[in-house]
Amino acid sequence: MFGDDSQDYGAALQRHYDQGAPADWQEHFVSSYATTHPWEDFAETWAHYLHIVDTLEMVAASGMSVRPKIDKTGEFSARITFNPYRAEAVEPIVDEWLPYVFAMNNVNRAMGLADLYPFVIAPPVIAKLGFIHALVHGKV
Repeated sequence: MFGDDSQDYGAALQRHYDQGAPADWQEHFVSSYATTHPWEDFAETWAHYLHIVDTLEMVAASGMSVRPKIDKTGEFSARITFNPYRAEAVEPIVDEWLPYVFAMNNVNRAMGLADLYPFVIAPPVIAKLGFIHALVHGKV
C-alpha cells in the first residue's frame, strides 16, 4: 500500500530533494513529502490521521457544527455525533472532516491566511488512512 520499502532511503531522499515530488502526487499521497519513500508515506499518513481525528475530537468536545447557508443539499453540513477515536471505519471520519476543513480553510482565507489544511484527500489516500485506522484498532 505504501510502496516498496526496500528502496535505499538515503537515495530516495536525495532524489526527492533533487527532483521534487511527481506532478500527480496529490492523486496518490497525502503530502508531497510522502512521495519521498514508503516510510515517509506511512509516517505522513499516520500524522494526518492523528491531525484529523484529534481535530474532530476537539470539534465534538466544543459542540461545534457546520451548516453553511449556501449549502442547499446539506453536503457540507456536519456535527460530530460520535467519538472519532472509536469509529468503526475511516469513512465516517473523512465524511465529517471535509465540511470542517472546508469551513476552517475559508475562515483562514477570509483573514488573508493560507489554508489551515491545504491537502487533498484523494481515494488512494483515504485507503491509506483506512489502513492506519485499522492498525490503530488492531484490525491489521
